[in-house]
Amino acid sequence: MSKTAAKAKPASKKDMSKLQWTWKEMKKNTTAYIMLAPFMLLFFIFTVWPVFLSIALSFTDFNLLEIPNFLGLDNYIRLFLDDDVFILAAQNTLIFAAITGPVSYILALLIAWFINELGPKLRAVVTLIFYAPSISGSVYLVWQTLFSSDSYGWVNGTLLNLGLIDDAVLWFQDADYVMGLCIVVALWTSLGTAFLSFIAGLQNVPRHLYEAGAVDGVKNRWQEFWFITLPYMRPQLMFGAVLSITQSFGFGAIVTALCGFPSVDYAAHTIMHHLDDYGHQRYEMGYASAIAVILFVVMITANTLIKKGLSKIGQ
Repeated sequence: MSKTAAKAKPASKKDMSKLQWTWKEMKKNTTAYIMLAPFMLLFFIFTVWPVFLSIALSFTDFNLLEIPNFLGLDNYIRLFLDDDVFILAAQNTLIFAAITGPVSYILALLIAWFINELGPKLRAVVTLIFYAPSISGSVYLVWQTLFSSDSYGWVNGTLLNLGLIDDAVLWFQDADYVMGLCIVVALWTSLGTAFLSFIAGLQNVPRHLYEAGAVDGVKNRWQEFWFITLPYMRPQLMFGAVLSITQSFGFGAIVTALCGFPSVDYAAHTIMHHLDDYGHQRYEMGYASAIAVILFVVMITANTLIKKGLSKIGQ
C-alpha cells in the first residue's frame, strides 16, 4: 500500500486521543445531542450544580441571609466529634439501609420471578396487588390504625382480648418498637418501580437462550436463573439497585408520617431528619450541606459496591 493510501485511511480510535474521538463522535451525532440538550441543561441546573454547590457550602457558615463565611473542615469536625445526634442518626440510617436495602431488593426480584410464571391475566392482577402499597396515599393510615396507641387499635385490641397485655401499648411512641415498625412498613411499601422493572426484564429474556442453556448443560431452574436470566437482566438489576439504595438511605418520610418529627428519644432519627432539621428548621445551610455531602458519599460508595457485585453475576 502506498504512502498516499495510508494517509487517506481514516484514523482509528487508537490513533486519536479520547477527546478527539469523543468530539468526532459528537459531530457525527449532532442531531441526537441537540435533542438531548434541553434535558441535559435542566439536569445540570437542578442536579449537577446543586451537588457542587452543596460541596462548596459545606465548608462555610451560611444562613441564607449573609455572605457565606469560610470555615474549612469545621462543619465536618463538628459532625463527627461534637454532634451526638448525628452519630445516632447515622447509626439508625445504616441499620435501616442494611436491612431494608438488600431485603427489599431480593424480595422484589423473587416476587417478580414468581409473577413471571403466571398467566398474562393473573399476572396483571397479582402485579397490581403487590405494587399498590407503594403508590397508595393511605398506606400510613392503615398502619397507624393497626398500631393505634389506644385500645381501639386492632393490634392492641387483639392482644388485650387474648390477655397477653394489661394496658394498651404506645407503639409509635415507644423507643423499643419504633425502628422495627418503620422497617416493616418500609418493606411493605418497597415493591415499587424497581419491582416493575424486574417484571419487564424477566418478560424480555429470549426463550431461545433457555433452550441453548439446556443444550450447554443447564440442569435446573436455579442454574437457569443464575446463568441466563440474571446476566440478561443486568440493566434492570442495576436500575433496581440504584432505586433500592436511594430508598433505603432516604426513608425519613416514613418515620415522620408514623412517628412525627422528631421520633421519640430519636429512636428512628435518620440522616435525612438531621438534614431537614438544620436545613429547613434552623437554616444553618453550611452545616446542612455538610450532612448532605456525607450522605451523598455514602450512597455513591454503596452504589459502587453494588455495581461491582452485580458484574460478577453469572460468572
